[in-house]
Amino acid sequence: MAMQIAAPRQWEWMALIPLLAGLYALASHEGFLWWLFAGVPGTLVLASAVALLLMPGDPRVTAYMSLGSVLGLLFALPLILAHGFGPALVAALLFVGSFLVAGRSGLRNEPVYEGAADLHLDVKMDAKAAVDEAVLGYFLASAAVPSGEAAARMSEDAVKLEAMLDANGWRQNPELFHKEPPPPERVQIHKARLFGIEYERASFDSGFSLPPELPGAQVWMGHEKNNRCVANVLRHPGAPRPWLMCIHGYRMGEAWLDFGLFSPNYLHHHLGLNVLMPTLPLHGTRKIGLRTGDHFLDGDLLDLLYAESQALWDLRRWLAWLRTQEENPAIGVYGISLGGYNASLLAGYAEGLDFVVAGIPIVDLAIGIWRFVPSMHQRYLTWRGLDEKRYQDILRVVSPLTRPPKLDQRSLHIFAATGDRIVAPRNPVMLSQHWNVPVTWYQGSHLSIRYQPEPKQVLEEAMSRAGWRSSAYATI
Repeated sequence: MAMQIAAPRQWEWMALIPLLAGLYALASHEGFLWWLFAGVPGTLVLASAVALLLMPGDPRVTAYMSLGSVLGLLFALPLILAHGFGPALVAALLFVGSFLVAGRSGLRNEPVYEGAADLHLDVKMDAKAAVDEAVLGYFLASAAVPSGEAAARMSEDAVKLEAMLDANGWRQNPELFHKEPPPPERVQIHKARLFGIEYERASFDSGFSLPPELPGAQVWMGHEKNNRCVANVLRHPGAPRPWLMCIHGYRMGEAWLDFGLFSPNYLHHHLGLNVLMPTLPLHGTRKIGLRTGDHFLDGDLLDLLYAESQALWDLRRWLAWLRTQEENPAIGVYGISLGGYNASLLAGYAEGLDFVVAGIPIVDLAIGIWRFVPSMHQRYLTWRGLDEKRYQDILRVVSPLTRPPKLDQRSLHIFAATGDRIVAPRNPVMLSQHWNVPVTWYQGSHLSIRYQPEPKQVLEEAMSRAGWRSSAYATI
């Protein structure tokens, strides 16, 4: 893929602003309360500022800088109690400056890919990108990175796993690895209510299985909570209506989060659709760690193959369930971020969909994860046989780019953000080339999606092309 890379700089002089912010937070005042509320963000901002000044270009640096800046701004109010309004205001203004520097520096250092829309750099875009950077910083700071014996075992397992995938023809023909699931039996449904929204909670046993000889397969199948499929359902009484399957992003899968991303007022009431919101493996009530999404994109890197394989199985099983509810239902799929990945993957396997909308989709998880693996870990894993290429080859089995879509071009839709700092713009460009459809770009970031008009425009265009008349279904 053709791209342009910014000329390297020996020094990143924008780092002087966060450098000053960190020094002020750490050295300008004394006292327990000041150190309590300024120490952590000041240390994080100062360290990342030095790294940005002397070693510009590492994407983790701006992520940690933005995270520290956000923490500093959150702690500004307690700082008023510690040393008064004036010092707290100075600290807050400096943290705002370092926050914007993180956004601008991250955007400026990202390669420009052929096929991506032009990025409009201004303060507003810097702020949007910096929010992405802060969330990315949280993801990185809290990620479980296999170390020591776990890293050695994972590397050995990767070599074995790739050999088994090749021996069975699964890497060359991924469809052989993914069996078509039957409709679920004994689906349990109960009423639920949240934020005044009445909906149904549907669940059934996943029924997913792995060949037991695969490395780590038995451990994966032992996650009991993950073996129960769960979804939030909003449906209208009376005559059948189109169904929209909404696939959430990473670390979501909780109703309060998913309803914020996929607005019931807009989708269910304004557009008048029936809505199905499945919970991806390891998320929501299926989590196996303290937080939703733990071990999906962190922990053992090989688990991602199993997580995505089960996600594809579960989503196809939800589609089979919908088809048992009524005859020939109209079904569209709408995924965002990690949900965009799964929507794109589903497009290569699911028959009879009316459309697929992939929003801010990541499609190359191997590169997306590998770029944030610490350098020492990269060197060690590569030395033990698990390098970036081998990881890509393993994940080819669950890549949206290995199979042609089962929908025609008019039924495939992509939208993406020009300033996305979580899903690099190369991802939607790659999907666009694979599907041979254009990308609708918006001038924003990953997290600004809720405030951009383009996602709604793309979804309504998909509905229109599919012959769904939203005005005929609207209830408000």
